[in-house]
Amino acid sequence: MWTERLQELGIELPPVAAPVAAYVPAVQVGDQVWTSGQLPFVGGVLPATGKVGAEVSGEDAYGYARQAALNAIAAVDARVGVDNVARVLKIVGFVASDPGFTGQPAVINGASELIQDIFGEAGAHARSAVGVAVLPMDAPVEVELVVELKR
Repeated sequence: MWTERLQELGIELPPVAAPVAAYVPAVQVGDQVWTSGQLPFVGGVLPATGKVGAEVSGEDAYGYARQAALNAIAAVDARVGVDNVARVLKIVGFVASDPGFTGQPAVINGASELIQDIFGEAGAHARSAVGVAVLPMDAPVEVELVVELKR
């Protein structure tokens, strides 16, 4: 079902990003899967580094949040298969922000809108969009997902 939707949208799930520290990309607890924070890696490389509102524009960061969410979906898929997702429960988005930048919600919309495009009504989710001083590897964004599985 979701695999077909991804194909309709012309979206190919990337390989799961290799952890950059001591953790796993996703864990299953009962009927939920929680992903680790996913950076916007493309082919194993960060497309940009720096603070949003300084070195990285809000518009570019929106795209990076979308890529980080796609990487999180790939982690879910590798763990349980994306077609086993019943709904997306929560997105947590972190934005490495210049002190004057206050557009974190608009940046994390990149993740939210991708999730809604793929999962439709099942993609309606709770969310946090948090500005932080710095992220691992000086990434501009990081995204986590919590999904509920079909029973």
